[in-house]
Amino acid sequence: MTDARRLAAVASRALAAAGHGDMVWGHVSVRDPDGRGVWIKAPGWGLEEVRDDRVQLVSFDAEVLAGDGGPHKECHIHLEILRRQPELTSVVHTHARGSVSFAALAVPLLPLSHDGALFAGEDVPRFAGTGGLISTPALGRDLAAALGDAPAALMPHHGLVAAGRTVAAAVMHAVLLDRACTAQLTAMAAGPVRSWSGPAEARAKAAECWPESQLVAGFDYLVRRAGTRD
Repeated sequence: MTDARRLAAVASRALAAAGHGDMVWGHVSVRDPDGRGVWIKAPGWGLEEVRDDRVQLVSFDAEVLAGDGGPHKECHIHLEILRRQPELTSVVHTHARGSVSFAALAVPLLPLSHDGALFAGEDVPRFAGTGGLISTPALGRDLAAALGDAPAALMPHHGLVAAGRTVAAAVMHAVLLDRACTAQLTAMAAGPVRSWSGPAEARAKAAECWPESQLVAGFDYLVRRAGTRD
């Protein structure tokens, strides 16, 4: 059993603990350390249900090399982002409700909270190519280009995508984006938003609040909430 396979299962359950579950949809991948492709949950399982034997190894040609069943229709999200950025280890795609709702408003994401400071005062990227499934390599490449080197991006009419140099970073980037979206939705529902961090404070908060150590701490908390690392 590879560490990457186990990490894909653990990360899936961590995302579920953070409220990113959507029945059997949404997934997190971990780059295979031997370069064969990605480890990702097999179709048909909820994030909270994923165990080591419910994870596949999918090649960069979208072929299942280990595990049961066919590949996810949207495996190209993971394959193309990791192909474009060799320094990344993990990619997350979920349909978290806050991010889906916020993306429909077409307004900038503001650093209202520590969560929103993840983007250092910049707006979150958005993928405008389609609101449908990312079911082809071409769409995967377009999404990867829209994400660029940002920690996460919104996919209007669909969900979110996040990535990281570590599994902990990818998971936490997804969690923080959705929390930032939810915080702004809540504020906007109460009235006009009047106060948020300026550019300098947002940049400082991004560096202070979200170094790798804090991303790991948040991820470890979610793993504990999910119940077990195994």
